Formats: sequence, C-alpha cells, structure tokens
Amino acid sequence: MTTTTTPIVVLGGGLMGLAIAHQLARCGHAVRVLSRNRNEAAGFVAAGMLAPHAEGLSGQLLTLGQHSLALIPQWVAQIEHDSGLTCGLRMSGIVVPFATEDDSKRYPTAALGQSLNRTALEREIPGLDPRWQAGLLFEQDGQIDNRRQLMRALEKACVSLGVQFLEGADVQALSRHSDTHELHEITLQTAEGEVQHHPCQTAVLCSGAWSQKLVPELPVFPVKGQMLSLQGPRKALKRVIFGPGTYLVPREDGLVVVGATSERNAGFQSGLTPDGQSQLQEGIASLLPEASQWPPMERWWGFRPCTPDQGPLLGEGPIPGLWLATGHHRNGVLLAAITAELISAAVSQREPSRNKTNEWLTQFRWDRF
Repeated sequence: MTTTTTPIVVLGGGLMGLAIAHQLARCGHAVRVLSRNRNEAAGFVAAGMLAPHAEGLSGQLLTLGQHSLALIPQWVAQIEHDSGLTCGLRMSGIVVPFATEDDSKRYPTAALGQSLNRTALEREIPGLDPRWQAGLLFEQDGQIDNRRQLMRALEKACVSLGVQFLEGADVQALSRHSDTHELHEITLQTAEGEVQHHPCQTAVLCSGAWSQKLVPELPVFPVKGQMLSLQGPRKALKRVIFGPGTYLVPREDGLVVVGATSERNAGFQSGLTPDGQSQLQEGIASLLPEASQWPPMERWWGFRPCTPDQGPLLGEGPIPGLWLATGHHRNGVLLAAITAELISAAVSQREPSRNKTNEWLTQFRWDRF
C-alpha cells in the first residue's frame, strides 16, 4: 500500500467525493476535499435506491451494480464504525409493477426477480392501483437513507480519519506542468472571494453534473430531477415501488421519498416547477392512490450527471494525475461503494486488486465513446 503526506485532492464533496475520500484516508493517504456547496450534491438529492435489478440495468453496468451491491454491507459497516452513526441501510426489496404479465417477462432483468400475479402484488403492496396486474419482486435490492443519514455519517467518518475540508471553494481551473503535462496546480476562489493557487499532483474529479466545466473533454451533462417526500403511516409500505417514471421509497419511520422527474433540457435551471410537481403527484396516484392523501413534507431538486450511455466515467482522466469518478447518472448511491474501492485501489496501486481494478476502469474509461 502506498501512502502519501502530500494530500490527494478530491474535487467535490458530494456522496462520491466523500466515499472516495473516506477510502483513501483508510488506506493511509492524506486527503483534502474541495467543495463549493455540498447541499447541491446529488447524494443529498437522490432517493437512495440500491437497485441494479429493479432498475433493469444490463451489460457491464448491471455487473458493476451487482458487484457494488455485494460490497455495500461491508462498506456501510466501515462508515458506521468510523463515524459512530447509522446509515439507514435496509434491504427492503423492490417491486416493479406492470400492466400485463407479458410486459413483466420482457423486462431486462426479469429472470433475476420473482414473478408476481395480481394477488401476490396486492400482498406485497396493499392498495396498489388496479391497473397493475403483474410484477417482479427483487428481494436482493434495497435502499439507504442517503439524505438524512448516509451523507452525515460519511462526513463524520472522514473527519475522524483526518480528512481536511475546504468549503465554499469554487475550483476554477486545473493546470498542467509545462514540461510533463501532468497535473500541477488547482486554482480556486474561496468563499471570501480570494483566488488561490494550490500545488497538486494527484486529484480525483467527483464534481458530478458540473464535471465538464473543469474538464471540457468529458461527455457529462446534467439531467434535472425534482422530488418530494410524504409522511405516511409507519409500516404502511414495506417495499419500494419502482413504477414507470415514478418510484416510492419508504423509510423505516414512515417517510416516503417520491421521485423523480427527468428533465434533459433543463440544463442547470434551478427550482421547482408546476409541471414537475404535477408529474410526481400523478405518478403517486397511478401507483398508490391512498398515498395522494399523505401530507407532503419536503420538495427539492437536483442534477444527475449523465453520459451518452448512462454509465460512469472511471479511472485516469485526460490530464495525467487526475482520476475520474463521475457521470453515475441515477445510480450514484448504488455505485458509490465500488467506485470508492476501485479509485482508492488504483490510486494506492494495491497489488491484489490491480488486475480486476484495471479491467473495470478500462470498461468505463472517459474516452470510450
């Protein structure tokens, strides 16, 4: 294991940045996290589904998701140990409803789930709208309370391991060495408006939907999503419902997270919209009509970092010394565990995992398109 005294800089203090900073610190590295505004981060915005099967992923992205799902219990245990806080992990299972049995059979991951007829659907999801006559139950999938628990636990775990944080840091440029073209310096503006130049040899880009602003070559663009939460009766919903365009994620205390719109043409336009909120309300009514009567608690929005094939960008970037962990689209929470493992292993050059790590990082290279 290679350790460093010169800090590895993590660009972005969202879920991906915190997860990687935590793993790097566990490997003995000095780590500094530069974050403009962590409340903007997708980790605070997402619903926290751990759903490679229920999402209907395919190919290498499905395999990556399955590997990450297998890592999550141990990953969460590390975070909880280092932070003393719980992360809200629940392997609650996820139900995907369909109008017909034929529709369910055509789902990409149908062979990995349990088929449900209408009677079985009603047993799993009491009150499910009658339009849904078939379904798939993925008991192996689950959820984590990212918004209220995981992000806070990761922050505290990082602090406990000595990770440094610079908040309100607006990174403006990454500079290369004139001779080697390797990463040489990071230029940022502090919250007080002071422009600073920080020498840097190794950095990890975890800037999510904003990644292209720092590295224009990266094919990452924002997809806006609006969400809301409802306060349902405790244990009124035991499974996650993953419907077409809308999902309901029940927390243990009865809070139900509802998402999400997918607004590809919104750019970085902030704020809620009547159309987006109406879409969510219609989705709730189409899945679980009684939930339309549950009181709303919060409404929020965020920006998913998307790529042309909806897979992440992992590994070495176009600047030597810059590593990438971005472009996870709607699977950031699911893929955080394996992304942290892959990037920390590559940066640390850990021998036992190098071959497998290189294989994954090659498959999700930034220039694969």
